[in-house]
Amino acid sequence: MNKKMLSAYGILKGYDQQNQTYQWAQRANIVIDKNGIIQSIEEGDSAVDPNNALTMCTKLHKEAQTK
Repeated sequence: MNKKMLSAYGILKGYDQQNQTYQWAQRANIVIDKNGIIQSIEEGDSAVDPNNALTMCTKLHKEAQTK
């Protein structure tokens, strides 16, 4: 991931401290399908648990099998 993508999806956050701005990327899980389309973005504290991303991947896999 690069700074442009992190900024576009709101994952890169700026924090001001002592008249300077620092940027950190928040924790995030991004699920991208086989066509390169982002299906899910989970950020913050809930992104610590990878089970939600796993559930989304399983759902996409099942949908692909039914087509």
